[in-house]
Formats: sequence, C-alpha cells, structure tokens
Amino acid sequence: MKPFASRYLLLVAFSLLLGACQSSPPVTEAPDTRGPAIAQLEQSLASNELATAEDQLAALQAQTPEDPALEPYQRQLAEAYLRRSQIDLQKGDVNAATTALSRARALMPKAPALSGEVNSAIAEARKAELEKAEAALQAAEAKPVAKVIDPSAESSTVALNIGDIQKMRRQLDAIAADVVNYQCDVSIQAPRTDDYPWLATLLTKRVKKLDPGFELNLRKQTLRNVPAQMVLTPRKP
Repeated sequence: MKPFASRYLLLVAFSLLLGACQSSPPVTEAPDTRGPAIAQLEQSLASNELATAEDQLAALQAQTPEDPALEPYQRQLAEAYLRRSQIDLQKGDVNAATTALSRARALMPKAPALSGEVNSAIAEARKAELEKAEAALQAAEAKPVAKVIDPSAESSTVALNIGDIQKMRRQLDAIAADVVNYQCDVSIQAPRTDDYPWLATLLTKRVKKLDPGFELNLRKQTLRNVPAQMVLTPRKP
C-alpha cells in the first residue's frame, strides 16, 4: 500500500510543478533600439546629411563606448567630410573647406594622411587669397586720389559748368584724369542733342592726351529736364 501512496504523491507533485511551469508569464525581451539607430545613421550618410550623421554616431557611441562595430561608420563619416572639403575648395569657398576638413580631422585624429593633401591645397588657396588681397591693396594705393568721383560708388555724376568755359575746362581735365585712372565708362547727358558732339570731343582729347591707348566708352543721352552732366562708372575687374 505504501509504494502505491508514494507513487501517487509523486505524481501529484509532478503535475503541480508542471502546471506551475506552464502558467509562468513569458519573459519580455527589451526592444532593439540599436538596430533602428544604425539604420538611421546609414540613411543620413547615404543622403550626405553629415551633421545629422555625426549627431547620430555620437549618440550611439555614448550608449556603447569603444564599440569597434561603430569604427567603420566613423571613418565613413570622416571620408565624407573630406570629400565635402575638396568640393568646397574647388568652388573657391576656402572657409567652408576648412570647416569640413576640421570635422574630418576630429573624427579620425590618428589618420593625418587622410587629410594631408586637402590641407595642403587649402593652405595654397589661403596663400593665393592673401596675395590677391595684397595686390589689390597695392593697386589701390598706387592709384592717384580721385578728383571728381567716389571710387567706392557704382557711379558718380558731375554737373558741368556750361556757363563758365574756364571752370568747365578744369572740370573736364579732372574728369579725364579719373576716367583714365579708374577705368571709367562715361555717359554724357545733356538737354540738347547739339551739346553731345562738342562735349564728347573735349573729353576725348583730354583722355587721349593722358593715355593714347585708352579705349574710351562714351554714351549719349538727351534728357530735356536735366542740365548738362557726365556720369562716370568705373569698370568692374
């Protein structure tokens, strides 16, 4: 009788244990946030959204520091910044090229060869910019002081003293000097059509005396309600 009771009790205990196991709640796995984050990083790199990609990479690195799986993305981002630096340099935007290069260096500080060629090109571009600015400054300093025009203005208008021939001649001397020194085109504006030929002749003689090879560009304008005047426009380089 005892063996039967023992087997019965063992069977009951086993049944209870089995039921307890079956009724245990399933273990809930933590959601995978890393996979979608890496997918977003890859999308940003593919669409060349480098600033966004850099922020996404920094967030991933903060979650798992020293993760070797993120190193290829870091190098890919550095190379993308390097390509952007090269493109900016080709466009002549040295400041933007320098900024992009600094980001590439920050991402890959142990790979100086990665940015060496672009760095040299930027240095040459900076040097060329400086030389150009110095040449422009020297040219500006070499020019005589303007007599009647404002060199910084797009154009300058000089009213002529038609009633005083001596004053007008001195005016034309000054106008001719500025025309030659500042490479100006001239618009002769007068209320009468007959005023243009002799005013043009007087100015042309003075310009040719100062610089026989100067190409004087004259324009005639008849304006009934405007006194005789000349508009001088420096040519753009």
